Amino acid sequence: MRVQVTLACTETGDRNYITTKNKRNNPDRIEMKKYSPRLKRHTMHKETK
Repeated sequence: MRVQVTLACTETGDRNYITTKNKRNNPDRIEMKKYSPRLKRHTMHKETK
């Protein structure tokens, strides 16, 4: 049930992180605040395909 998802920065579009999620518990796209190395600060990252 767990699938790998890629997280992309909403401000730069960089795909910085890969994580896993449970599709049964989280069917919609996830959003997390993560560190963006290019901007050198924390930004929102959204799940991409």
